[in-house]
Amino acid sequence: MSKILTTESGAPIADNQNSASAGEYGPLLIQDQQLLEKLARFNRERIPERVVHARGSGAYGYFEVTDEVSQFTRANFLASVGKRTEVFLRFSTVAGNLGASDAVRDPRGFALKFYTEEGNYDLVGNNTPVFFIKDPIKFPDFIHSQKRDPYTGVQEADNVWDFWAHSPASTHQITWLFGDRGIPASYRHMNGYGSHTYQWVNESGDAFWVKYHFKTNQGVRSLDGGQAAEVVGADADSHQRDLHQAIERGVFPSWTLYVQLMPVAEAADYRFNPFDLTKVWPHADYPLQKVGRLVLNKNPENVFAEVEQSAFSPNNFVPGIGPSPDKMLQGRLFAYADAQRYRLGVNHTLLAVNAPKATEANNYGRDGLSAVNKSGRGKNYEPNSYDGPAQTDAALAAPVALNGHTGTYTTPAHTKDDDFFQAGELFRLMSAGEQERLIGNLAGFLAQVSRDDIIEKNLAHFHAADENYGSRLEAAVAKLRAGQES
Repeated sequence: MSKILTTESGAPIADNQNSASAGEYGPLLIQDQQLLEKLARFNRERIPERVVHARGSGAYGYFEVTDEVSQFTRANFLASVGKRTEVFLRFSTVAGNLGASDAVRDPRGFALKFYTEEGNYDLVGNNTPVFFIKDPIKFPDFIHSQKRDPYTGVQEADNVWDFWAHSPASTHQITWLFGDRGIPASYRHMNGYGSHTYQWVNESGDAFWVKYHFKTNQGVRSLDGGQAAEVVGADADSHQRDLHQAIERGVFPSWTLYVQLMPVAEAADYRFNPFDLTKVWPHADYPLQKVGRLVLNKNPENVFAEVEQSAFSPNNFVPGIGPSPDKMLQGRLFAYADAQRYRLGVNHTLLAVNAPKATEANNYGRDGLSAVNKSGRGKNYEPNSYDGPAQTDAALAAPVALNGHTGTYTTPAHTKDDDFFQAGELFRLMSAGEQERLIGNLAGFLAQVSRDDIIEKNLAHFHAADENYGSRLEAAVAKLRAGQES
């Protein structure tokens, strides 16, 4: 026997096909609870979309430790080979809105929630190991330059390249984005990176700086501009559909997690600032060490409840893992959680997808929108003498030494800390074909800029990275612009 349809208050509904009216042809009645309830809920079905990473897909799975790393961190979910932890992973594009296409040239978010026995651990990264800027005070400006222009209502090449012209540190990430991996063929066929530098601490209190690398076991596959245009024209939801259907078929995507580990004492004299998000640590300096395997094997039952309402914050740490002085990470420790308080309310951590699964959250948070208040008559202050939750006195991570005076500073440069060296290194690592496609992708976009001075400032950055890189790009842009004028 099927269930009885009811109103939200539980009353049975006699007719869900016809509104109540004053006679067969009369106007509708305001007393029709089902009509008003349905329309009012419909008006409120959408919540504010994320300002960035709005367009996303997600799935559940597990992380399994395959290699011993307990000598580096006391995090319980990494304590022993064979240990499994349930996870939720949300993929996303950065700049597009909720209805945007999947197969576009844009970084991809790679946000992973580990439901550990010591609380949820959120690792928020991208499919690139670097980013465009190194200080969070510039993040709103950067995103505004990439989003729709307030006058024209569309993305403007002038705005994008004008910001980059004044942000030479972006050259490395631009080289990544306009290279072959700039448009992944699917979410399954791209790598994920923690991008930021984090801290691991072992049982003895020894601290290490760490970077995360999730290497796809499906192999990296990408689209060129022409292929992407065809995919977008045929199926704007290509990445969502691919991920969902693969898991439905039992073809579970997986990634192998590797880390780079740097003893804390080595950071001060390293040739690059190890906390600069626009830089990588070359593998020759700090080789990849295998940790485990990430597998996605379950689709969400409801995309809105479990993907749209999923919330990640990089300050959700567990014992044995902590932050670093990475300025961009420091900004995100506040901004991510605050964005979710705005979108979903202060009680968003009570939603099923965000709540701990392997343990229980116990705190003194009460009231607010959508409050559950499961603690009932329990006291809402601490300390108290009523056996309420109490602190452990055990720090999650190791302290970081500080010195100097408060103020606004440009971070002192390490020996190789210019804005162009690693961009040039990346260019020189590319094959001839990869370089040719990179030049074509960049030139096609840069040639759309209307102002000569913006183009010249940007070309200077690529010349500084590698003279061959800059010269070829300058020639390609000049050729395209000459064709526009003829």
